[in-house]
Amino acid sequence: MRIKKIYNNNVLLAENDKHVEKVVMGRGIAFKKRADEEVDTSKIEKTFILEKNEWSRTFEQLLNEIPAGYFEIADEIIRYAQSALGAQFSKYIYLTLTDHISFALRRHREHIDMRNALIWEIKKFYKDEFAAGVTALDIIKRRTGEQLPEDEAGFIALHFVNAQIEGQRMQQTMEMTGITNDILNIVKYYFHTELDENSLNYERFVTHLRFFNQRLFHREQIQSDGDDFLHEQVKKKYPDAYSCTNRIKAYFKRSFDFDISIDEQIYLTIHIHRVTDRRKRLESKT
Repeated sequence: MRIKKIYNNNVLLAENDKHVEKVVMGRGIAFKKRADEEVDTSKIEKTFILEKNEWSRTFEQLLNEIPAGYFEIADEIIRYAQSALGAQFSKYIYLTLTDHISFALRRHREHIDMRNALIWEIKKFYKDEFAAGVTALDIIKRRTGEQLPEDEAGFIALHFVNAQIEGQRMQQTMEMTGITNDILNIVKYYFHTELDENSLNYERFVTHLRFFNQRLFHREQIQSDGDDFLHEQVKKKYPDAYSCTNRIKAYFKRSFDFDISIDEQIYLTIHIHRVTDRRKRLESKT
């Protein structure tokens, strides 16, 4: 694999014997190197292909505008987060997170810290990602001496969420988080109760909502023949939960012109019953 272009001491563009271009990252991999020389493969830490032209342009712009050290900070954060979350991220997070860190630090130095309107929702729905975001702030402080506000841990957490859902944009991730919060509020207001956010049923419900929202954005439904018998059974057995599901159904129709299938209604009703039943039974004893 030969060097085509050197960006800085730690990042270069290389081409293999099949003429495939790859961005190669590694500490000191381009130090005292020149174009057309062989890449020292023993120093390669990250290799990825920028399939889209716009990503190639963005990458070069970032390298020209952002100190190389910020890529190293992002790399340390990504390594930690993937290990802590047991996840594999899209490689484009190296671009998006580096860009975010650079912009966040510049804004912070100019006393323009941005408020994260979804901070509490992120803490509730993406607890592990938020915890990794908090550690990311510690890494940034150790590397730069700058203490970014907690709101930034929320923004970074969304980068982790976004990177685990291939092809999904950050704006979509934030919209999905807002929709999840709306649904939970519908349930809370309908039953006039708070939900136990530490319960297993709550975690199951939120997990279901996350994937439900992904299907919404892709205009997909759970595919089956539609079990009318089970639908009627669930409707009769859990009338309150089913009535709440109808409110959620109306919310999606009104807000997104999206019709929830019978199968989706069954799943939602069961989850709503589970997440509210124990709370109702505890309240009835007081």
